[in-house]
Amino acid sequence: MHVKTTTFIKSATKPAHYPESDLPEIAFAGRSNVGKSSLINVLVNRKNLVRTSSTPGRTQLINFFDVNGTFTLVDLPGYGFAKVPLAVKKQWGPMMETYLSLRNNLCGVVLILDVRRTPGDEDLQMLSWLRAYGVTPILVVTKCDKVSKNERGRHLATIARELGVEKSELSCFSALSREGVEGVWQRIESVLSTVEAADSPADAPPQSD
Repeated sequence: MHVKTTTFIKSATKPAHYPESDLPEIAFAGRSNVGKSSLINVLVNRKNLVRTSSTPGRTQLINFFDVNGTFTLVDLPGYGFAKVPLAVKKQWGPMMETYLSLRNNLCGVVLILDVRRTPGDEDLQMLSWLRAYGVTPILVVTKCDKVSKNERGRHLATIARELGVEKSELSCFSALSREGVEGVWQRIESVLSTVEAADSPADAPPQSD
């Protein structure tokens, strides 16, 4: 996809504050410090659309961005960072499940995993929610430049096994080398095209004289 414009719309924590829109939404989710902000910035070819922070767990809002006027990119709060206050941790689950279950135009979630880490309980919970609410998961494994090719293969096999998916469902990505950019976009575009096909009106039946 050629990204011409990416514009911040608004932030929200509850349905009453979500932007009113009929455009399909692709959300991004993952543990704090998994490289979510870097992935988004590389995909839309912007250095600081989403702020990267040396303090994981800082973003605790749902942030909405318009991309090319064709779909909405949604940056979900990172999860699983130990230093986030307990009250914030308790809010995360209900806020995420509410968004995933009630947002009718949500059609896919890019679930981001670190190639060096085994998926944790929060990763498995997120994938479980996506399956329960019929939202297509797009599984992206980041920081692939941090391991050798042999190590990568072993880690990908472990991640796939823990998630209960085929290894072929995992897209490798590196913000440093930009490896995997086209592959991730292809998966996103595939989800968006499926939604467009479902929304397009059926051919009108021929009228009899």
